[in-house]
Amino acid sequence: MFFQRIKTPGIAHNAYLLGDKEQAILVDPRRDIEEYLKVARENDLIIKFVLETHRQEDFVIGSKAIAERTDAKIVSLDHHLFGHSDIRLKDGEKLTAGGLVIQALHTPGHTPESTCYALFLKQIPDRAWGVLTGDTLFIGETGRTDLTDPKKTREHAGMLFDAIHAKLLPLGDQTLLWPGHGSGSVCGGNIAERDESTSGLERSCNPVFTKSRAEFMEAKLRERIPRPPYFTLMEKVNLDGGIPVAKRPDAIPLLPAKKFASEIKQGIVLDGRDPEAFAGGHVPGSYGMWLDGMAIFGGWLANQTTPVFLVLDEIKQLETAVLSLARLGVDGIAGVLAGGFDAWRDAGQPIEYSGTIAPRELAAARKDYVVLDVRDDTEFEDEGHIAGARHLYVGYVEDHVGKLKRELSAAPIAVVCSVGHRAGLVASILRRQGYDNVKNLLGGMTAWTKLELETAKGSEHSITTPEIEGKRE
Repeated sequence: MFFQRIKTPGIAHNAYLLGDKEQAILVDPRRDIEEYLKVARENDLIIKFVLETHRQEDFVIGSKAIAERTDAKIVSLDHHLFGHSDIRLKDGEKLTAGGLVIQALHTPGHTPESTCYALFLKQIPDRAWGVLTGDTLFIGETGRTDLTDPKKTREHAGMLFDAIHAKLLPLGDQTLLWPGHGSGSVCGGNIAERDESTSGLERSCNPVFTKSRAEFMEAKLRERIPRPPYFTLMEKVNLDGGIPVAKRPDAIPLLPAKKFASEIKQGIVLDGRDPEAFAGGHVPGSYGMWLDGMAIFGGWLANQTTPVFLVLDEIKQLETAVLSLARLGVDGIAGVLAGGFDAWRDAGQPIEYSGTIAPRELAAARKDYVVLDVRDDTEFEDEGHIAGARHLYVGYVEDHVGKLKRELSAAPIAVVCSVGHRAGLVASILRRQGYDNVKNLLGGMTAWTKLELETAKGSEHSITTPEIEGKRE
């Protein structure tokens, strides 16, 4: 028996390859499929089935790409949102691969078509070995229930609660849980920072089991997780089984400084260096998008056709940057600055700078600054923030900063997040919109709290997710 979890950094996605007797199943692959094929080859496995737990909102799936390369059959629930699948299982129906028996369990709530797959070993047919839960049940959490219609968040939470209790709980405490995402995913709230669990363990700590149905529904209503704009594209392309990677990293042209300066006029520049380096000097008008941040925030700033130009510390980072963006459907990578920012500087090209500020410095001059906190609602309200800070989530700043125009125009701006990465991105957005006196609080609320500087809690001065996305009911 073979089992391997294959994780995608940045989006905290889990795919699974399970095999027996040379036959394997692959669950929820991303569009860049080479890693899956490599693992299968190295272990003498033939991918027979590609299982989809749901349509996926946070990355482009690779089901069709895998099927084309391996002749595997795409397996799904018999639901219209899986229109591209080859084998459509009814709720409770089973199929086999080697010594594995796979049972489809319809578990709506996160999305209407959400499906879990219980796995049984042929020699132990009456006790589940594990269950592939997709985004229905995470470790320590469940999937968000606001995606298909924010106004039905409560109703969908009730459906999710009922499905988990009716379909997953009866599998038994021994059942291993294999969720589609881990901690850091935008598909759920407070997901635990571990990869291993069982149904029995979750019964003692997961809110879907420790809360009553009514309490669980109210808790989901209060989650208020931001919805990235690229979710809409994911839903569209994944309805057809995803699309293959448009351009391999080695096909991205390296542009010398002069050529780069000319080409970037037709697109946007994402600078993948750390915020301190970006603040010390950068290409004018560029976004301070640290490398790991591209896996999520790249899709907030660029869409499928946006021409994107990259500035990186090292050329070996190009593959990470390109694939991180490709997983969000951002395919228009038009070039990378050859030689990095050093080459730009040495060529005498124009340079912009961003301000930085340390916690004690800001605390001493607090009355002179407008503080903009760009963490999410829960971080701002529950974990504490600088007293008097305005709040707007990083993903919404580009389109909604006008709601704070009067406050932000009154004084120098100090942008705050947990340590400085998201704040650095927002500082670059604000500079692009004409706010010249902007500083990134390096160390963010992590350093501010450790220094025991003044904090507050609550939603005062906050533009929250529901105000932007629409009320939830």
